[in-house]
Amino acid sequence: MDILSQIRAKAQKLNRSVVFPEGDDDRTFHAVADLQKDKVVRSIVLGDEKAIANRCRELGIDLGGATIIDPHLAVNKGELAEVLYERRKHKGMTLDEARRLALDPLYFGALMVKTGLAQGSVTGAAHSTGDVIRAALYCIGLAPGIKVVSSSFMMVMPSGKVYMYSDGAVVPDPDAEQLASIAISASAVHHALTGEVPIVAMLSYSTKGSAEGPSIDKVRQATALAKRLRPDLIIDGELQVDAAIVPKINASKAPGSPVKGEANVFIFPDLDAGNIAYKITQRLAGAQAIGPIVQGLEKPAFDLSRGCSASDIVAVAAINALYSAALEGVA
Repeated sequence: MDILSQIRAKAQKLNRSVVFPEGDDDRTFHAVADLQKDKVVRSIVLGDEKAIANRCRELGIDLGGATIIDPHLAVNKGELAEVLYERRKHKGMTLDEARRLALDPLYFGALMVKTGLAQGSVTGAAHSTGDVIRAALYCIGLAPGIKVVSSSFMMVMPSGKVYMYSDGAVVPDPDAEQLASIAISASAVHHALTGEVPIVAMLSYSTKGSAEGPSIDKVRQATALAKRLRPDLIIDGELQVDAAIVPKINASKAPGSPVKGEANVFIFPDLDAGNIAYKITQRLAGAQAIGPIVQGLEKPAFDLSRGCSASDIVAVAAINALYSAALEGVA
């Protein structure tokens, strides 16, 4: 069974709820129909109930008992606006502004996650990453001890081996503290989705002092900080890619490294490196790239590519279910 089939099967056993704020997108309807039919998650779709019913009828789609909520008609819209106001009033947000924003499906969905009315959200098929993350930060916030929202790409190699690449989509030039947070977040995602012990390589163009420079200093500082924050993690840096994944080279270049050339989580020093690496791996090695998986939030609010398919949404929803369960300690 491939990794996505495994994730889907695990999600079916968890019975998690996921909210889909884009209730005006045909891909959402096709995905929700699939998710409901196979009971992968309990789906909540935001939007005008009549318009959704009419469009699904035109498409010949049965949403299979999914919950439909119109934020404008929701009885709890005032309560959710109050939650947003309390979170953002120190930044100057007024109650009227909170009430207006809470009617936006992106914000309404994120507030549902924050208050436990849904256990995760999946959106972004028709919205930018910036819009999705802004709503999540306003409504949900960062996980304790985490300094930045970031992302991982789950890279499934033709052999079936799975690696986590982070960050390839969100943070352009993380500082050492942010890079440490990215490493901690990515290791949690890897464990939640694969069940494997994360082995984290803090990547650089240097291995253990073979070169010097500001970016190398940053990686060293981030590695030290991540080790202090999570002494249980198997993590090392700075490492070149060959030292991270080839045991013989690791033993030669970084003797005594706990990674031992067996890294499955790669932390890149900046967005240039992470984005280039995941696309090279995807296009030249034939890997399947799944993501970006948004990480670092207190509760999961996942972003989709605007070029995503319905099957992509199904996969991300199943991943969301596993991740939310892992964050709650029930998976």
